[in-house]
Amino acid sequence: MDGESVRIAKDVLRAGAPSLKFCFPDSTGELAKIIEHRGRRRPVVIGDDTALLRTVRLLHREGALAEAALSLVPVGQRAALSLARSLGVPLSAVAAARAALDGAERTFDALVDDSGGIVVGALRIPGVSGAPAVAPPEHSGWLERGARTLVRALTAPLPGVSGGGHRLRVEADGVVLADLDRPVREVSVRSPAGGMAEVVVRGTDPAFDDEGPLPVRAQAVTVSGRDFRYRADEAAGGPVRRRTWTVRENAWRLTLPTTAAG
Repeated sequence: MDGESVRIAKDVLRAGAPSLKFCFPDSTGELAKIIEHRGRRRPVVIGDDTALLRTVRLLHREGALAEAALSLVPVGQRAALSLARSLGVPLSAVAAARAALDGAERTFDALVDDSGGIVVGALRIPGVSGAPAVAPPEHSGWLERGARTLVRALTAPLPGVSGGGHRLRVEADGVVLADLDRPVREVSVRSPAGGMAEVVVRGTDPAFDDEGPLPVRAQAVTVSGRDFRYRADEAAGGPVRRRTWTVRENAWRLTLPTTAAG
């Protein structure tokens, strides 16, 4: 993606941690093996938001997410680094690599679902057909194939979703925000903080959104309906008929520059 930034990051990391080990996985399976056999090493991801999210999901799957403090050196197109910016990671390879060596750990909440999935950024239900496509990185390999698959998944027509919306039942901490008698255009859940997530339900008719959709804070969100799809971070999920997302406080740790972490 950006060979010069990768070289700079490697030089800075090697100068501060001579015993480090570099790995270049060319598939998700190989990345999983590297994570599984990391031993006492602390993972540093050199890549874009997708690379970070894949690492988070793999650590979550093996039940080790809270144990391993991650670091990120963002490399990639600016549009593919929006999560990194929102988390407070410097976009400079030098600054990010130095933070990986000398920064402070900061904990973040996450949404976990009842199928073992995890969301650290944003959740949208249903994913909107015709969403703008994100160009894949200009290199071959598993990242490019994954990006192309994602674009196809996000832009394909969604079963059960039409111009009239999707009939869903949405509950936030047991309170019904929408039911099957009214179509829903979109449900969005913002990344959690302070043990709570922000939920917004958008309808398809003026009566539903008289004063505009009002955000609701909740620890758990349950959505049910007929074969709906959703987008969790950059990954498309579903179709499912019911799914519950619950806020998990202090779910994962990221090493940031001392000023950002404070």
